[in-house]
Amino acid sequence: MRLTLRVWRQAGPRDAGALKQYEIPDVSPDMSFLEMLDVLNERLERQGDRPIAFDHDCREGICGSCSMTIDGRPHGPQQGTTTCQLHMRRYRDGDTITIEPFRATAFPVVRDLVVDRTALDRIIQAGGFVGVATGNAPDANAIPIAKPDADRAMDAAQCIGCGACVAACPNASAMLFAGAKVTHLGLLPQGQPERYRRVLAMVERMDMEGFGGCTNFGECHEACPKEISLATIARLNADFLKASLTRRDS
Repeated sequence: MRLTLRVWRQAGPRDAGALKQYEIPDVSPDMSFLEMLDVLNERLERQGDRPIAFDHDCREGICGSCSMTIDGRPHGPQQGTTTCQLHMRRYRDGDTITIEPFRATAFPVVRDLVVDRTALDRIIQAGGFVGVATGNAPDANAIPIAKPDADRAMDAAQCIGCGACVAACPNASAMLFAGAKVTHLGLLPQGQPERYRRVLAMVERMDMEGFGGCTNFGECHEACPKEISLATIARLNADFLKASLTRRDS
């Protein structure tokens, strides 16, 4: 296939960026999207040009590193799929594809398609964990958990922290991400002691990082490669309301 790519190029955080057009005449339908970018980068390097910077790691749809916006949609047109698992057979010969970084105040551009998503890490550091004593791993059956709760917790735990929900949201909200973490831990017995401290700390950190508020557009769920449910946001809101009413500030 012959494709035309319009790629966002930006040398650094303080540099102005712009879309630059490239023609690729030899794209195989069996290539993944990232393999197609690899082919373009090899050509750019042979020509003495700077290759396009983009994040990637596992290339198996697990790590969430391959964060980019394709034709206005985070991770591209295929629902429930990361960029690295998007294949070029989704496109037709002669198509023009526009590729940009995730757009959010909390995700500043580092270079080209690479953005700094460490704001999500800081939300996790604020409370997205369970405080337990170190030592040997406990017996898996030591604490019985009802299957419906276990299933819902595992569904929420699928979140890979890619940030597509933020990039898709008109408000650049991280509520689906935070809701997934709050739901995952809040449904398990191990997460109960810190349940309400957790949600207050994570929401406070989310606001500090410059993420917007949730107004229930639902774009986050549509863009999420793991299709995390909007019910996780409802659970976060319920826990946050109860925690806010019962908190005791020193």
